[in-house]
Amino acid sequence: MTLPPTGDIAIVVGGALAAGFVNGLTGTGYALVAMGFWLQAMLPVTAAPLVALCSVTGHLQALRRIWHGVRWPRLWPFLAAGVAGVPIGITLLQYIHVQPLKLGVGLLLILYSAWMAFVRHPPIVTGGGRLADGAIGLLGGVMGGMASLSGPAPIIWTQLRGWNRNEQRGVNQPFNMTILATALLAAAVAGLLDETFLLWALITVPTSFAGARLGLAVYGRVSDTGFRWLVLGFLGLSGVVLVVTSLG
Repeated sequence: MTLPPTGDIAIVVGGALAAGFVNGLTGTGYALVAMGFWLQAMLPVTAAPLVALCSVTGHLQALRRIWHGVRWPRLWPFLAAGVAGVPIGITLLQYIHVQPLKLGVGLLLILYSAWMAFVRHPPIVTGGGRLADGAIGLLGGVMGGMASLSGPAPIIWTQLRGWNRNEQRGVNQPFNMTILATALLAAAVAGLLDETFLLWALITVPTSFAGARLGLAVYGRVSDTGFRWLVLGFLGLSGVVLVVTSLG
């Protein structure tokens, strides 16, 4: 098994640390951070399942810390609909151009984060119940299948629900972990977990683990208000990244 060039390893390790930190701090966003680094050193066919593996590893590490925020009656509509949405998204991928999709989602994230940053009293959505929560889970699953964008929909929705930071992560973290684990299983069935993937996994999994631990340490020191601003800032930055990459 031949090691990659030292420069490529440095880029990938840097991406894993940064993505692990963001994932540990906010409970989402691993793919958006890591892909900016990793696609300079590896093919997308390797990077996509690698993101899923490292994200799931980070989520598993964080579950103990956010477990008290998990409410199964609240969570299961997101999970059930999200898993059902993944194959729908994969099927739709052959009919939809990913670049315009990324542009639209990016603009939506920028507008949403800017609006929520300036409104003094953010709206709270109380209606819809589990049916509305399931619809958001389905949307997240479909977006995950199409473009690895499972996170934005539930993140925005849990904020609009007015839940505190632990309640938000009690939905977002298990949801993203489940969707990404489903994507990783699909990659394994498709035969994409080859020797190159395994080599990079040996490098990125422990590095991501270290980054996630640091992010979790910072999360423990953040208030609900501080967490809200961190998430809004990350959503806005993610929107900018999506817009820029869609135009490239």
